[in-house]
Amino acid sequence: MTFRPASEVGFSTRTTRFVAPGSVTNGEFGLFEWRMEARQPGARPHFHKTFSESFYVLEGEISLFDGDEWIKGGEGDFLYVPPNRPHAFRNDSDAPVRMLILFSPGIAREKFFLEVGEAKGLPPEELEAFYARHDQYNL
Repeated sequence: MTFRPASEVGFSTRTTRFVAPGSVTNGEFGLFEWRMEARQPGARPHFHKTFSESFYVLEGEISLFDGDEWIKGGEGDFLYVPPNRPHAFRNDSDAPVRMLILFSPGIAREKFFLEVGEAKGLPPEELEAFYARHDQYNL
């Protein structure tokens, strides 16, 4: 068994702290902490073909799309999204939100978050290829 404090293995973007990326867990899972300020859009509806995504709300209230409807998730709530299931999230509240996002298996999802900002200016066909390379299919 290997124990490494998150401060030794994780790294951050503006909204995401990579607590235990797949590169540290031998690809078994990836655990990220996500932070959003009040009234912020999040991920638009999308799905993944090869991994599940789960959300656990630590603070605040998040709006989560479960493929059928938008639901509210508050502190202590959990939402599991299997592969191929549409999902999205946003912060409709007047307070910040902090949640954990679990990817299983732990593909190198951190690469998507680190590269997505640069991809925004790509032509449509290159942007679609970027998303496909990271197993993200927007609806």
